[in-house]
Amino acid sequence: MQTTANPQSSSSLVITWEPLPTDYPLPDDPVDNLTQPLLAAALREILELWGFITPAMIIATNFGLCATVNGKTVVKAPDWVYVPSAIPLAANQTRRSYTPQAEGDPPAVVMEFLSETDGGEYSMNPNYPYGKWWFYERILQVPIYAIFQPETGALDLYHLVSGHYEQQTANPDQRFWIEPLGLFLGVWQGTKADRTGYWLRWWDRQGNLLPWGTEQVEQERQRAEQEHQRAEQEHQRAEQERQRAEQERQRAEALAAQLRALGIEPQG
Repeated sequence: MQTTANPQSSSSLVITWEPLPTDYPLPDDPVDNLTQPLLAAALREILELWGFITPAMIIATNFGLCATVNGKTVVKAPDWVYVPSAIPLAANQTRRSYTPQAEGDPPAVVMEFLSETDGGEYSMNPNYPYGKWWFYERILQVPIYAIFQPETGALDLYHLVSGHYEQQTANPDQRFWIEPLGLFLGVWQGTKADRTGYWLRWWDRQGNLLPWGTEQVEQERQRAEQEHQRAEQEHQRAEQERQRAEQERQRAEALAAQLRALGIEPQG
C-alpha cells in the first residue's frame, strides 16, 4: 500500500493505493448504447494494427480505475484508458481493475464519450464518491483527459497543469498532439461497423491518417486493381505494337512481291 497526501484539493485527502480484493463487487451496468464500445474498440484497433501496443500496456474500455480516499474505496470506469506500463499478472490471473502506483504507472490518458445519460464526465463534485473530473484531476492526476461528444463531433482535450486541467487548443487541422502515444488525436466523419457519424481517429507525426483494418484491405484492393489496370494497359500496348509490326511485315512482303513481279529482286 502506498499513501499520497494531496495538498491541491479543497479538502484534506489522504489517498492510498490498494489493489481491490478479488471478491470486491465491481459494477456491471450495461453500457448506455452501442456507440461507446465501438468508439473505444476503433481507437485500440488502429494502435494494435500499427504496432503501438506493447504487452506491458493497458488499453481498455469501461475499466475500473481505483484509489482509496480517506479510507473509502473509489472506482471510476472511463470509456477509454491508456496506461503505459503495468506490473504483469500471473498467467492464471485476470485483471479486473487497476490501482495506479500499486500495480504500475498512473494512467496517461483517459477519455469519456458523452451520451444522453449524464455520466458525470464534467462533474467537479469534491465529495465522496466524487465526480469523474475531480477523480481524474485531483486524485489520479491523469495528464490528459479527453471528452468526446459522438453526436456533434465536439472534442475537448485537457492537460493537467499545476494540478488542474487546462483546455487545449487544436492545431490548424483540428487535431491534438497526444505526447504519451506520439500521435495526433482528432475527429473523422464516416462509416465503420454499420455506424455512420463522428469517430475519433489517430494521425501520425507527419499528419497521415492511420487506417483501420478494413481500410487497409480496401487500400490493398485498390492497389491491386490499379496494378491490374496497369498490366492490362501494358498488355494492350504490347498487342498494339505487335499488330503494328505485323502490318509493317505484311506491307514489306506486299512491296517485295510487287518488285518481283516487275523483275526486281528486293534488297535486304
